[in-house]
Amino acid sequence: MSSFLNGVTGSRAVMPNSETAKQTASPNEAHQHFANKLKSAIDQVNEAQVASDKKTEALAKGEIEDLHNVMISAQKASVTLETSVQIQGKVTDAYNKIMRMQI
Repeated sequence: MSSFLNGVTGSRAVMPNSETAKQTASPNEAHQHFANKLKSAIDQVNEAQVASDKKTEALAKGEIEDLHNVMISAQKASVTLETSVQIQGKVTDAYNKIMRMQI
């Protein structure tokens, strides 16, 4: 899960500080950066789901007997999916607030 959150927050700050304020990115570069971060975060959620499914299937087939690791993997997948759904909801709410602003 921490890798998922690192993928979402990234190493760059959302609000520019004194060092990053000097660097300006074109709208196209900003769009590409955001798209890459979003795709990376979605890929990490998908990877967690696939890993959980594989372990669950292997447990059902009797190929592995470690229920503990299977349950941990399933819980990690569940938490990453729930986190992504919560983030999506917050982004949608923020977008709606911005659209209701009067200028």
